Amino acid sequence: MSVVKVEKDINGKKLSIETGRLAKQAHGSALVQYGDTMVLATVVFEPKELGEVDFFPLMVDYREKTYAAGKIPGGFIKREGRPTNKEILTMRMIDRPIRPLFPKGYFDEVQIMAMVLSADQQNDPDILAMIAASAALSVSPIPFEGPIGAVRIGRVNGEFVINPTHSEREFSDMDLVLSGRTSAVNMIELGCKPATEEDVRKAIELGHGVIKDVCALIDELVAKVNPDKRQAPTLPEEYNRILTSLQQDFVDKLREVKCIVNKQERNRAVDEIKEQAIEKYAPQTDENAETLTTLVKMAFEEFEEDITRQLILEGKRADERGYDDLRQITCEVGILPRTHGSGLFTRGETQALVTVTLGTSEDEQVIDGLAEEYSKKFMLDYNFPPFSVGEVRPIRGPGRREIGHGALAERALAQVMPDVDKFPYTVRVVSDILESNGSSSMATVCGGTLSLMDAGVPISAPVAGISIGMVHDEQKTIYLTDIIGEEDHFGDMDFKVAGTRDGITAIQLDLKMKGISYEQIADTFEKAKAARLQILDKITAVIPAPRENISEHAPCLITVKIDPDKIGKIIGPGGKNIRKLQEDTGATIEIEDDGMVYLSSIGQEPARKAKEEIEKLVEEVQVGKIYTGRVTAIKDFGAFIEVLPGTEGLCHISELSDRYVSSVTDICNVGDTVTVKVIGIDDQGRIKLSIRAAEQENS
Repeated sequence: MSVVKVEKDINGKKLSIETGRLAKQAHGSALVQYGDTMVLATVVFEPKELGEVDFFPLMVDYREKTYAAGKIPGGFIKREGRPTNKEILTMRMIDRPIRPLFPKGYFDEVQIMAMVLSADQQNDPDILAMIAASAALSVSPIPFEGPIGAVRIGRVNGEFVINPTHSEREFSDMDLVLSGRTSAVNMIELGCKPATEEDVRKAIELGHGVIKDVCALIDELVAKVNPDKRQAPTLPEEYNRILTSLQQDFVDKLREVKCIVNKQERNRAVDEIKEQAIEKYAPQTDENAETLTTLVKMAFEEFEEDITRQLILEGKRADERGYDDLRQITCEVGILPRTHGSGLFTRGETQALVTVTLGTSEDEQVIDGLAEEYSKKFMLDYNFPPFSVGEVRPIRGPGRREIGHGALAERALAQVMPDVDKFPYTVRVVSDILESNGSSSMATVCGGTLSLMDAGVPISAPVAGISIGMVHDEQKTIYLTDIIGEEDHFGDMDFKVAGTRDGITAIQLDLKMKGISYEQIADTFEKAKAARLQILDKITAVIPAPRENISEHAPCLITVKIDPDKIGKIIGPGGKNIRKLQEDTGATIEIEDDGMVYLSSIGQEPARKAKEEIEKLVEEVQVGKIYTGRVTAIKDFGAFIEVLPGTEGLCHISELSDRYVSSVTDICNVGDTVTVKVIGIDDQGRIKLSIRAAEQENS
């Protein structure tokens, strides 16, 4: 295939998509460039026969090659290893909008690989990776129902910015990532300072306009390539026969058990019906038993989905709630005596135990990627142990889902965290999901608010989150507030919205359908806001505001701002002074290049003592002020006295007393503590002291 390239101006920069030059043995490839950032995406498929799999095995991988930014990986091993959190989150952003756009019954194994080849450290490659994956699928033989486009929207000084650079994002209070087709948006990721629903809707509409331009560019590429597409698959007639039989033989049974309120009892009853169907339609005596079993499982999945949706459209949710009703909510704080903060949030059969740990600047997380290295003072980790859903499975570290849910909750809460100069602690939040039946990430947001306020972190406002689902047919559309697991699985969307009373702080939208309209987005926002306010009432009824003091078990952290020129005075030759200060006070001392000094200790007294000593070290001697000092040397003409650490002055013999003094030692000796007044500082910085003047002023 010859090289084909298309280009379009997006926000003053050229977006180009090229295929046919790189990775020609892949079934589809696309090289996307924006600025000096370039991403290559490839797609390969392997045909699968029905019976080998009963699901769509889509694999998405995204890697940031450090050479792209002219960097060598840090550490002992000088090559890229396991994917970073940023890479995993980008994999999820590629996967989620394209997964619903494959035909029903398509089970070929598909692998998408995106890699960053060049990074200008201004234009983020994640958006380009999403576009490249869409383009690679579109020019491949795979029956993909795209294309999709992607865009990032920021907001700087109240103005929306399309695909903001890293420099612009430093001043942006909104980070919105959108994906979708020409007809509708189908994926949203948002983190922002509390923004009104109307402002978010306007940003989405602006972003969708860019998405249409990107989709048109990919369509232009496809028209030039003219790929030979595989036919969309059709399921065998045996599948339709089994589905019809299920609808005739088991409909009453399934409708009945689908109304069982308890999740585990309901799931067990559904599994029993499925086993009965397998025994009936795929007997082990049949020579095609394995293939028939696969067909029965697939048909039963569709059958269960149809029944679940029918019941919802009839007004029957599995747990007997109305469409707008929240599950029962309980909130607790301070349940763990030794953590710095803890909260337990329970909503129906979903329960999150969330803890807060406060640390110092030594505990900051250093992020080293393609952009400039930076550190994070706020971190949230989300854990989803198998017992939370009554399962047995090996634990091999956090998976993509856990990293994604944790990032969503972190975005929601980061928007209300205090400025570093007001609260200099490093804050780590950990959410352990103890039970799960839908929307555990939003339970993490609510539990995170409880635990942060319990820890005394002065957040600007409480944050709560809720997930809104949808089920629709040709006649009507039903929105479901606070969806449970099966409403997520069999429904059309999982629209998570978190925020304060004043506005939205985070969004994550996942769709099973191919897109969502602006009207549906507005309706969802309305439902989510009403639910969010109810949850915030529950939270603030338990703990209305952050505690005034942090836990006695947390480190006391005090900051002191000094003149950077005085840093050497605190450190001393070879670190002598700072080591002695730490030994004498028991506090840990950390000094930044800008003169910010962080003092930490268990208990307040060591840090306060260290602060006093440092203030003395950097204090400037003032004429007319009285000091208590120590005599360091005796001369015939007077005494040298240390009035501040490392700062001495001379008290002339004539200034020792009102009466005649024949010898300095008649008044003081080395090691004595005396009170002196500063009576002058000459042009060379020499300090003149007077014991006589101090006595006169104190008398």
